[in-house]
Amino acid sequence: MVEVALRPVEDADLDALFDQMRDPASVQMAAFTTKDPDDRAAFDTRMAKVRASDDTNLRAVTRDGRLVGSIGSFVVEGDTEITYWIDRSAWGQGIAGRALALFLDTVEVRRPLYARAACDNLGSLRVLRKAGFTTVGTEISYAPARNAEIEETILRLD
Repeated sequence: MVEVALRPVEDADLDALFDQMRDPASVQMAAFTTKDPDDRAAFDTRMAKVRASDDTNLRAVTRDGRLVGSIGSFVVEGDTEITYWIDRSAWGQGIAGRALALFLDTVEVRRPLYARAACDNLGSLRVLRKAGFTTVGTEISYAPARNAEIEETILRLD
């Protein structure tokens, strides 16, 4: 059985995370990404800010000891949201679901907890719903990866 674990993000993880977060197919699926996923300076600045923030909990996701993504929570306008990014090579293996379950079990996050996903990101929506998130609405938002406004599903976990 595959072992999925969480640990703090280390400096040595940043190159791999940068590569994962700029994979074209992953960026297209995630939709709500940075303006330029290939901008390493912007990535480094964002990661430094995230890692230093008291309102953010960021963890590396590993599969059998190998880094395969990240998961974290952050506060936006008083609401705590969850986000995760799993390397495309690990999609469809239950890793996102296991990482989310571990995060919810081991990291203290304020409830309710919110999540957002492009309405056509069925895999991510399935992971969130399996973890107990329920849809509380949708909105049209600008998705930089698609250079268009698209429908986004908003989910909540009490």
